Amino acid sequence: MSKSGYVSYPDPARMNRRDFVRTVGTCSAAAGGVVLGIPIFGQEKKPPAKVETNIGDFMKVPKSKNSLPGPFPGEVVKVRDPRSLQGDKFAAAVITGMVEKGITGLTGKDMKQSFGMFFAREDVVGLKVNPVGPPLINTRHEIVDAVIEWLAGNGLPKQNIVIWDRFDYMLADAGYTTQRFPGVRIEGLQTMDERGNNWRDKNGNHLSIDNFDRDAYYYAKGVVGKGVRGYKDDEFYLNQHVFNGEYSYFGKLLTRQLTKIINLPAYKNTGSGISMATKNLSYGSICNTGRLHDPLFFNVCTEVLAAPVLRDKLALNITDGLRGQYDGGPDKNAQFLYANHSLYFATDPFALDMVCHRELVAKRKEKGVTVNESPRFTEYLYYAEKLGLGVADPGRIKVRQIES
Repeated sequence: MSKSGYVSYPDPARMNRRDFVRTVGTCSAAAGGVVLGIPIFGQEKKPPAKVETNIGDFMKVPKSKNSLPGPFPGEVVKVRDPRSLQGDKFAAAVITGMVEKGITGLTGKDMKQSFGMFFAREDVVGLKVNPVGPPLINTRHEIVDAVIEWLAGNGLPKQNIVIWDRFDYMLADAGYTTQRFPGVRIEGLQTMDERGNNWRDKNGNHLSIDNFDRDAYYYAKGVVGKGVRGYKDDEFYLNQHVFNGEYSYFGKLLTRQLTKIINLPAYKNTGSGISMATKNLSYGSICNTGRLHDPLFFNVCTEVLAAPVLRDKLALNITDGLRGQYDGGPDKNAQFLYANHSLYFATDPFALDMVCHRELVAKRKEKGVTVNESPRFTEYLYYAEKLGLGVADPGRIKVRQIES
């Protein structure tokens, strides 16, 4: 197979207006920056600059018994079943069985006991899906169905289950609706007007401004959402990002409603890096992210997850690797899709991302894609290990593979 260059973003000349805005919209949910109107997903030529953030404030807050890396630091369970995907058909019953095998394989307990390890019946549990790239590479509904069945089957009221992402329109586009998932809540942290001209209220503020908690934020000194390269003007930036100062606020859904989180990312690349567990949750939990990508790179994935609102609530990660995408991500690109037939389970999202990163690098090489193996594509994982948030050293990560 001939070598191919990076195809990590679409050609704007071939995109209609709606597709262009959608693609720009993915940069916050999945990466956080754009270049000349085209998202850049981890392909900077230089390492991140030294930027003062409030990571120190996060780390001063004492950990709880539920804090990252959870009860199974450095442990990853991979469940593989070729029956899960045949052609374009996903086998719901097989996938449900894979979810059960992954959870019980990780905990060493049955499904009821596993529920009790992570949740109480009064919890409000948020399922953070990845709706980017439907219908090819977003989090599969069948996995969400299986998780809801596990939670509700053990006494968690369905109204205490929330499927969520940052953007409401992305959830709808990916089929996450109350009609498809009756009884559970569907919540986007914010709206974005795809036409770009109807997103302010009568007072001139973003319609979603009250959805974010001004008392819970990620701070980056001197990094503001003004004049961010790739955005045609600051109005366009505000439409997508709600705020444009030095603060990225957490959604009130996370700070005031959810008591536990299950992270359900999709399995795909972002240039020579990945857009999986840590990116799905970090960039999906806060606003005003476009400003962060250039100066802070993947460090955002570590530092935002260090915030107590995420660090102390993230109970479980299940990476949807039924289908993988080794290039052209994080949005869909059919040319680079393949059947991976796997689900990955961990309480430690950093160990999980290291395992998946190494797998995807091997797949990219197998397919003839030139891979930049600079340490900057994994140093954020080692950074998390230094902070005590997870395990990144492959020699210390234990992977258990379950074949069906």
